[in-house]
Amino acid sequence: MNEVAASVRVLVVDDQRLIRDGIASLLSIRPGITVVGTAVDGREAVAKALELCPDVVLMDVRMPGMDGVEAVAVLRGTVPECRVVMLTTFDDKEYVVQALRAGACGYLLKDLPAGELAHAVRLAHAGVTQLDASVTHHLAACLPCPGPGAEPGVVLSPREIDILRLVAQGRTNREIAAQLYLSEGTVKNHISRILGRLALRDRTQAALRARDLGLL
Repeated sequence: MNEVAASVRVLVVDDQRLIRDGIASLLSIRPGITVVGTAVDGREAVAKALELCPDVVLMDVRMPGMDGVEAVAVLRGTVPECRVVMLTTFDDKEYVVQALRAGACGYLLKDLPAGELAHAVRLAHAGVTQLDASVTHHLAACLPCPGPGAEPGVVLSPREIDILRLVAQGRTNREIAAQLYLSEGTVKNHISRILGRLALRDRTQAALRARDLGLL
């Protein structure tokens, strides 16, 4: 039976028009993603989210008027099914902590390639929380507690996402280690953490979950 997955609906929020339009254009040509609108600040983001019901909001942190952190908190209360990923040039620890505590499901920097940004959108829609590599190890514990009836958040680092993708491709620990320039022991430890965080029993379940998350 052939099923066509619905596109992930995305709202792009940034006060700089060139960046806002550029991100929207890059995502618009990616399969499985539909940019439903853009907004120039947090206040407009809330209004557009209520109107357009996006699945994922890509939100800048520093904006005039209502900033990204305040907007996340408002969206969490008014559109709780919408997942917000902070996309910014600022890797300041305080911004990250505030955004995650407000309810953001990820914090990424704007220098990531377009393909990775598209993957980040799909992962956010699937419920995977993503943190930029520069802050992952320090801030995983700062994730907000899920609200009543919400699924627990899952944190995967960029390295763990790479390893999960290779596991799904059927690669052995030795092959993964060679491709990523890691030791086999390090790969084994990463896989153990991935299985634990995703509540999976073995590599077969990990491969199936990777496919569900759109990593293949």
